[in-house]
Amino acid sequence: MPAPLSRERIVQAAIQLADADGLDGVSLRKVAAALNVGPMRLYGYIDTKEELLDLMVDAVHAEIRPTGDSWREVLWSLADAMRQAAHRHEWLADLLGGRPQLGPNTLASGESVLAAMSGVDLDTVVPAVAAVNAYVIGAVRREITERRAERTSGMDKQQWQATFGPYLQRTFATGRFPALASLVHDGPHLDADQTFWTGLDFLLDGIEARVSS
Repeated sequence: MPAPLSRERIVQAAIQLADADGLDGVSLRKVAAALNVGPMRLYGYIDTKEELLDLMVDAVHAEIRPTGDSWREVLWSLADAMRQAAHRHEWLADLLGGRPQLGPNTLASGESVLAAMSGVDLDTVVPAVAAVNAYVIGAVRREITERRAERTSGMDKQQWQATFGPYLQRTFATGRFPALASLVHDGPHLDADQTFWTGLDFLLDGIEARVSS
């Protein structure tokens, strides 16, 4: 007897494939194989791979539920939830920031944020939320790209520094890049978490200054 299907089962199977092998591991044929059904059976639920990707993104947005008692806490929570979701599902970083997502989970996340900022002028709300989204998308893409580069090269951050450190020392010794040399020698050496939260605090401080003015 054919296995019962639903959009939810198809989307969850696709997410599991993407978690294991990235977006290259997702196709209607591969999803059908994972569900032990013929590919044509999926077309009663999903029309195209693009539709499947949209449904995958919306399903992950069920994990992104901003909370807090103030707009700053809600935006902080949004940033944290988006980042954590991207760390659990690396492929999400490749799809964030594309065409608008209009699924119910995505809309619910947006509603939570806008409701928390209901007392703020919309001329401030719109660019503020856009700025936080842009910051998080850029930050998580950098983090995921670095993860992938480490896996591809087989070198972690310390190994990379040991490999290229002598080159940088020779280059800085020429005196051509004094600002960069000062940054490397005397600047703070933050880990990924510290870098993310420090940058987010800078951004939220700027939004707070605009809201309070």
